[in-house]
Amino acid sequence: MSPRIIAFYLPQFHAIPENDEWWGKDFTDWVNVRKARPLFNGHQQPRIPLNENYYDLSKVETLQWQTEIANKYGVYGFCFYHYWFNGKMLLEKPAEMLLADKSIALHFCFSWANEPWARTWDGKAKQVLMPQSYGGRDDWEKHFHYLLPFFQDERYIKEDGQPMFLIYKTSSIPCAKEMMNLWNELARKNGFKGIHFVETLRDGHIDKRDLPIKARVEFEPARTNRQQHPIVLNYKRIRRVAIHTTNRVLHKKHLLNKPFPFMNVAECSINNHSPEGTYGGVFVGWDNSPRRSLASTIVLPPTKEEFKSYLEAKIKVTKERYHTNYVFVNAWNEWAEGTVLEPEERTGYAYLEVIKELNESL
Repeated sequence: MSPRIIAFYLPQFHAIPENDEWWGKDFTDWVNVRKARPLFNGHQQPRIPLNENYYDLSKVETLQWQTEIANKYGVYGFCFYHYWFNGKMLLEKPAEMLLADKSIALHFCFSWANEPWARTWDGKAKQVLMPQSYGGRDDWEKHFHYLLPFFQDERYIKEDGQPMFLIYKTSSIPCAKEMMNLWNELARKNGFKGIHFVETLRDGHIDKRDLPIKARVEFEPARTNRQQHPIVLNYKRIRRVAIHTTNRVLHKKHLLNKPFPFMNVAECSINNHSPEGTYGGVFVGWDNSPRRSLASTIVLPPTKEEFKSYLEAKIKVTKERYHTNYVFVNAWNEWAEGTVLEPEERTGYAYLEVIKELNESL
C-alpha cells in the first residue's frame, strides 16, 4: 500500500482585521517573504513562488489550484492549522471555503495550533497578542459543534470511523482529559466511533497523562533539533548570547546559529525513533530568517535527491517500525519558515515530483 502523504497547511495568506491591526493593513506572511535578504554567502533568500504566484487564500481559485497540483503529484491531503481561542477564531476562511465547495476533491484534517498568538511573524514571540485559554464544558461543546460539519464532510480524514484531529500541545491543556472525553461522547452521539486524537511530537517528550490519544505524529525538524544532547544545547545557548552581545556592542550582523546541512538533520530524524503507532514526519528544509533574521534557525534546503532519500527512509521506518501508513510533511506552504512543497522559482516542482515518484514505486 502506498503511504498517505499529508502536508501541514498554513491558512495565513489572506488579509484579516487582526493582522491589519497588529502589523499594518493587508499584512500576510508574503510581506516577510518578499523582504527577506541573504544573510551569508549562498543563502537562498528571498524564496520566490514559481511565476511569482503570491496568491490570496481568500479566493477559492487558489485552493482549487493547490488541490489540483496536490492530487497530480500524489499528496493525499492537507492538515489545516486551526486557531481557536475560547470561541475566537483566526484564519478560518480557507477551511470554510473548502467546506462550502464540495467540488474541491481534497482530503483534509485539522491540527489545533493551541498556542498563544504572539508576534512570531516578526520574531517577537514574547509579545502575546491573543492569549490561549481553554474555558470549560460550554466552550468545549461550542468548539466541537463548530468542527462537526467538517468532521461530517466525506473528504475529512477518518481512521476507523473517527475524524482525525491533531493537537499541537496537549501538555498545555490542563483539562485535556475532560475535554477529550466530552468530545468522544459528542462524536458518538453524532454517529462516529469517537475522535482520532493525535498528539504532536515537537521533541522527545510524550504527554504521560492518561489521555484518549489514538496516535502521535512527528513534527520535524523541531522534534529532531530539540533532541540534541543537553551539553550541545547549552553550548549553543551560550554561543548565541555571546554573538548577540558582539552584534549589539560592535554593530555586527553575525548569525546567532550556524546553518545545518540538510542531511545531518534528516539522518537524525530517521534514526531517532518514535513509539509504535506514530505517524512519521519529514520536512523540506527550514529557514525562518524572513521572520527572525539573525536569530533564525536554518537547515539548508535539500536537493531533490536528498529529499527523496530522506522521505523514502522515513516511509520505511513508518511502515516497518511504527506500523502506520501516514507521513506528515512540514509543510505545504510555510514560506516564511523555509519549508515548502509548493513550486518555487529555484526548485520548480522537484519536491512534489519526489512524492509522485515514490508513490509510483512503492
